[in-house]
Amino acid sequence: MKTAEVKLLNKSGLHARPAVKFVQLASKFKSTIEVCKKDKCVNAKNILQILSLGIDFGDIIMLKINGDDEESAYNEILNLLLKVLPEEDR
Repeated sequence: MKTAEVKLLNKSGLHARPAVKFVQLASKFKSTIEVCKKDKCVNAKNILQILSLGIDFGDIIMLKINGDDEESAYNEILNLLLKVLPEEDR
């Protein structure tokens, strides 16, 4: 199992378009992927569960990744979260 604590730097948090990008990426892996905020953990492949966490700018989240492709899932998801995710078009 791979775990990581990540501080979200995206100005709009993990809402709307950034959440969709995140879920699309997580869904391409076979591994079980969870996102935790405080004591609540949800399936990273479910958009409604991700949105239910209400992840805002500056929040610290925990990733838990377990499975055959956990190493590549870990690397790609961290790469996405550690850069500024796309915002809504203005």
